Amino acid sequence: MGMNQKEKKDTKQEHQTENQNQQEQQGDGQEHHQAENPEATAEESDRDEKAKEPSGEIGDISEYKRKIEALQKTLDETNDKFLRLFSEFDNYRKRVTKERLELSRTAAESIIIALLPVLDDLERASLAAKEKTGKGASEEEEGVVLIYNKFKSILKQKGVEEIPAVGHDFDTDLHEAVSHQPAESKEQKGKVVEEMQKGYILNGKVIRYARVVVAN
Repeated sequence: MGMNQKEKKDTKQEHQTENQNQQEQQGDGQEHHQAENPEATAEESDRDEKAKEPSGEIGDISEYKRKIEALQKTLDETNDKFLRLFSEFDNYRKRVTKERLELSRTAAESIIIALLPVLDDLERASLAAKEKTGKGASEEEEGVVLIYNKFKSILKQKGVEEIPAVGHDFDTDLHEAVSHQPAESKEQKGKVVEEMQKGYILNGKVIRYARVVVAN
């Protein structure tokens, strides 16, 4: 019975020794495998290091935000330049349109001013013909009256108007005083009593002042 226990104890020690030998052999095998495959070991180490590193998503989002802000700034600057350019072009277009209108008005004004002496002559001839109306006025004289009225009507259509004179207050913006005479009454003081030459306005602008006599 004593021998059996001794045998069992020896057997148990043998098993323990064998297990230790196997563990040592496995450790030696792993060391030998690492020595034979250094690249594989390095890759495994890199993967372990990357797994330990924090995620780079936060850095990527910050970079995207910076890019978006830069693009937005560029867009705002481009839009501002476009608005400025559009405003300048619109002002240029308006200025050119205004200059064209003024040019056409100036051309029409110069022509009408040149025709005013002709209108004066037609007016005098018309007045003379009217005085003879019913007293044997000729057809030619009546024709002069018709021509004067037609000519005057055409000028009116183009914006020409007579400046009111006799019986109105003297206005330096409309009248040119060529003479003065004593007023017959207080009501006549400062008023135009006689018109020496008609004045005309073209589209609100005086193209010839009325030459008048003013009562003082």
